[in-house]
Amino acid sequence: MPLPEIMSNTNVFTRRFRPHLFIGFRRSQCPSIARRFSSLPSLCIEGKRSESTHDYEKRVAQLETYIPLSQCYPRLSEIPRPGLGELKTDSAPDLSLNPGETDTNSDVVFKGRVRSVRTAGSKLIFFDLARTVSGTIKDSGSIQIVCQFKQLQKENSELSLDDFKSFGKMIRKGDFYMVRGHNHCTERGEASILATELPTMMSPSLHQVPDKLEDPEARARSRHVDMLVNDDARVTLEIRSLIEHKFIDFFSHEGYTKVTTPILSSLAGGAAARPFQTEATELAGEKLSLRIAPELWLKRLVVGGMERVYEIGPAFRNEGVDATHNPEFTICEFYRAWASLDDLIATTWFLITLTEQAVRSYRERDPRITVEAPWGAEYFKHYDEVQFIPELEKHLRGPLPNLQHPDAQGIVLSLFDKNEIPQPANPTLPRLLDALAAHYIEPLSHKQPLFITHHPACMSPLSKHFLCTDTKQIVAARAELFIQGREYANMYEEENSPFEQRRKFEEQAKMREQDSEAMQLDESYLQALEWALPPTGGWGCGVDRFVMLFAGRERMADVLAFGSLRNVVGLGQVGKRKA
Repeated sequence: MPLPEIMSNTNVFTRRFRPHLFIGFRRSQCPSIARRFSSLPSLCIEGKRSESTHDYEKRVAQLETYIPLSQCYPRLSEIPRPGLGELKTDSAPDLSLNPGETDTNSDVVFKGRVRSVRTAGSKLIFFDLARTVSGTIKDSGSIQIVCQFKQLQKENSELSLDDFKSFGKMIRKGDFYMVRGHNHCTERGEASILATELPTMMSPSLHQVPDKLEDPEARARSRHVDMLVNDDARVTLEIRSLIEHKFIDFFSHEGYTKVTTPILSSLAGGAAARPFQTEATELAGEKLSLRIAPELWLKRLVVGGMERVYEIGPAFRNEGVDATHNPEFTICEFYRAWASLDDLIATTWFLITLTEQAVRSYRERDPRITVEAPWGAEYFKHYDEVQFIPELEKHLRGPLPNLQHPDAQGIVLSLFDKNEIPQPANPTLPRLLDALAAHYIEPLSHKQPLFITHHPACMSPLSKHFLCTDTKQIVAARAELFIQGREYANMYEEENSPFEQRRKFEEQAKMREQDSEAMQLDESYLQALEWALPPTGGWGCGVDRFVMLFAGRERMADVLAFGSLRNVVGLGQVGKRKA
């Protein structure tokens, strides 16, 4: 039956045909069309084939039935490369062909992964090949391949029907193939390639690709399978790349220098967190820490004359794993001489709106994105700004004590019992104040983005402090951005006095008796400040949380290529496949 007739007859062919089941295998002998590769030892023991029950073992046995395994993974250089015509995969009109028409003058090659296989009798096979090029929609997509025995034999008279049937039994969802043929338009108007050569296997899948993979733990344990089954897993990583590129473009445009600072050092500073510790064989007896933040390194560079610097890189904190925390994460920090707190807030909002617009545009033009963003453009049109102490006092319906007084911790602690609020672990004064803010102030960000400013001085040992004329409290020139109840950015005017910074470090050292995560005194950094740090604004954010926000993800593990630390450790504990 001619190809157009078959394709127009819906009783003969529909896209609902089930793929062939792999049964009744036998080796096909056709030396004239076999690829010439060096012969390698068999990877499957002949005597065990009949006993194979696992899908992996069945697949290996099946491949060996039809083709030596050494020929299943050819190099690209071993495949003839014709001059490529332009191939568009979006729609038939792009091919300028009418339904049922074939452009016999075209000679195109398409390489991709098999998405589905359908058969129509013993002499016609249809399968879809897909390519995905991140951020390049025109180079991505899926196209139908039409393999008709009559057409293939016309091009190669030595091709037998057995060879064609062997190909039909070997091809499966998940395989990589290269196809050469003509641009073709089906009777239904679908852009296709009419194969002129038997498609070339480039890499077979040894496992059945599942139709669905929904369990979060299963998706995290087998991220590569997750990405094959769920487009949104790949799209999330593409959105992550887009966000990081937008950050880099912004900093480059504004004259910042991108730098890389040490990850291993003898002292981890720049944040209140417990570091990971290790040792180096070259430094016997010397304890090393993985950095918890690049802050102190970057400010040294500002002292050295680099007035605008930034870094995007990994940071490590030896803390718990939950929906918004992972011990290994990506941090972005920038430092800008002569920037005030108002400048930092304005820059933050510009970055937020820039990112929101870029991701929204990406969503609109990529049909693979099915996850709805939890926010709309209206949410990011405005932001609110509240001062820490006045807002907290409004909710407590009374003033806070003088937070510089030695009794302040006990008085603030009593507010928890009075208002029936759970106490935090290690109830130091900074932790108590932070817990009150989490209970009363941070939820306000569900209505619209919220900047919380002028935190109590004890909560910000690296920032400039000043006396608030309204509350008569010593506060920090600091702001935090909260969106939908989560912190997304932290910024402040940096303390540049070596004398004040030493005093603040010493206060933190006293706190370490109660809180092991309080900052340590860093003599090297204090000595750097003695060379003069200009008035400087510093800013930091967790890139992973930004991606969660704009990709519509609730778990940090979903925006990391291989999930949380638990998932990564679990991958290393997977047992070897049993023979």
